[in-house]
Amino acid sequence: MLTRNVKSLFRINHRLFSVQVSNELVQGFRTQESNPLQHDYGHCGQFYTMSPEKRNILFKNGGLPVTYQRQAKTFTEACLMVRKPAIEIMNIIDKSDLSKPANRIVIYGKLGTGKSLVLAHVIHYAHEKGFLLVHVPWVSDWLRRLLYHREITNSPTREGLVDLPIDAAKWLIHFKTQNNAILKTADLPISKEYVWSKREVTPKGSHLTDLIELGIERVKYANDIVVALIEEVKILSTKKAIKTFVAIDGFNTFLAPDSKLRVKTRRHITPKEVTLTHAFMNATTNDWCNAIITVVVDEMAVYKKVEGYYPRYLLGKEGFEHMDPFIPIEVENYSDKEYYSCMNYYRDRLWIRDHPDAETELAFTTAKNPYNLMIYTASL
Repeated sequence: MLTRNVKSLFRINHRLFSVQVSNELVQGFRTQESNPLQHDYGHCGQFYTMSPEKRNILFKNGGLPVTYQRQAKTFTEACLMVRKPAIEIMNIIDKSDLSKPANRIVIYGKLGTGKSLVLAHVIHYAHEKGFLLVHVPWVSDWLRRLLYHREITNSPTREGLVDLPIDAAKWLIHFKTQNNAILKTADLPISKEYVWSKREVTPKGSHLTDLIELGIERVKYANDIVVALIEEVKILSTKKAIKTFVAIDGFNTFLAPDSKLRVKTRRHITPKEVTLTHAFMNATTNDWCNAIITVVVDEMAVYKKVEGYYPRYLLGKEGFEHMDPFIPIEVENYSDKEYYSCMNYYRDRLWIRDHPDAETELAFTTAKNPYNLMIYTASL
């Protein structure tokens, strides 16, 4: 009888221990710390959850890869992995002397390593830290995607340039959505008078929001208003009225030799002939302060095959000189810890089934590339 009771007690304890170990394995890939201001190297390899409200503020109008958005919809949550490159950039931001010319950071890496999601994590961090965001989700959407309904007009104020009125107005909406809290509370007067027509004038001293609203309502002025807005943001940052975080994904598209845009004569135009290019190239100079500039260079952002994924190849001579000096941050494939953490997350979401050799085979097949892993596990 005593032996039977001991065996029964052992089984119960064994089950409790097994459940505890299982829970630790499942929960080890997550962190309960959802505030990126609190993230450090100790959180690397863990997923944190971004609230739906924060996601709508920051990425409602772009900024997250389409494949990731589909996955987040399937998983009913938006989780980002805390990775070393993101923590490095956060530390750079923390240690930067904002009274000096803006620090510039170039994120690079092989295809599919998660550069855009690292940038998304840093954008979330900058937003929580009180930075005004100047964010371009993906430059190629303007210059490489050939949309038949896209409106292209000659610039009325800049000879030889073309405007993208609808795209500029959409970006102004994106800017307003991301920075709504700052725009409502901060005193942000513009530095000079802007005359748009005989009847439409934005007086000196008007709030920055007046410029934005005009660009959204009067689309034909949107491109010139984006140019003016960037210049005003630089002035306000230098005066320490705000601190600004510039984030541009696919930045090297601005430096490509050609685009898919064509004027009425069927001639392809270069990115240099687009007004928006001039606006955001101006935003990435370091002739202003109280700002951090972070751009992503990507092989997908250019037409022709390049020699490598390093900034020197993707930026070209002109782009490299434009960004020099900058701090390079490489995003690599998953480390062992990140890979197994991702596999545990997929199991938790019931995305993959347990198989004794699955992890070894997928690690070999995907080379621990985040995008490849996402695609390969979709069918399991």
